[in-house]
Amino acid sequence: MTSEREIAEEIARLQRARAQWRHVGDARPPFAQAPGPGQESVWDYPRPPRIEADRREIVVRSGEVEIARTRSALRLLETASPPTFYLPRADVQADALIPATGTSHCEWKGEAHYLTVIAGTRRFEAAAWFYPQPELTFAALRNHVAFYPQDLECLVDGVRALPQPGRFYAGWITPELVGPFKGEPGSSAW
Repeated sequence: MTSEREIAEEIARLQRARAQWRHVGDARPPFAQAPGPGQESVWDYPRPPRIEADRREIVVRSGEVEIARTRSALRLLETASPPTFYLPRADVQADALIPATGTSHCEWKGEAHYLTVIAGTRRFEAAAWFYPQPELTFAALRNHVAFYPQDLECLVDGVRALPQPGRFYAGWITPELVGPFKGEPGSSAW
C-alpha cells in the first residue's frame, strides 16, 4: 500500500521534472501540424506522459517469426513523440527475449532494462526493454515489454508502424499521427 507521503513525494518529483520542459502538451506550438479528422497531434500529448489502454491488434515480428501479439497493449503518450506501445509480457513468446547489457533511466518511468530479441536464427541486440520497478505513477508498465520498431516489423491493426526518428527514441508512427516528431533534426530541445 502506498502512503500519503509517498504519493506527495511522487507528485513533487513529477512537477520538478515537468518544470524542466518547454513543451508540456498544454499548448500546441505554431510549428506543429494541425490534426485532420481522425488524427492526433503528438503536441497534444502531455508531459509527464499518460498511459492508456489500446485494444487494437498489436503484432511484433521479424519476417515470418511472430514475437508478440496482443489486444491488451498500453500506449504511452508524451509530448512531441509518437506513442510507445507496451505489450503484456504474457503475450510475448517466452523464448523470444533474453537479457541484454545496459540500462537507462527515464525521469518519469524509472530504470529500464534492455532485452535482446531472438527471432529464429536472428538476434536483435537491445531491441526491447522493460521497467522491472517502474515509478509509482507508471506502475501499470510492470510486466510489460516495449519494442524498437527500427529493426522489427511492428504492426497496429495490420498497418506497419514507422520508427520515430533517432535511434534512442522508440515511438511508433502510424497514419493517424501528425507531428513533427521528436528525433527529427533540430528537435533536441523539444
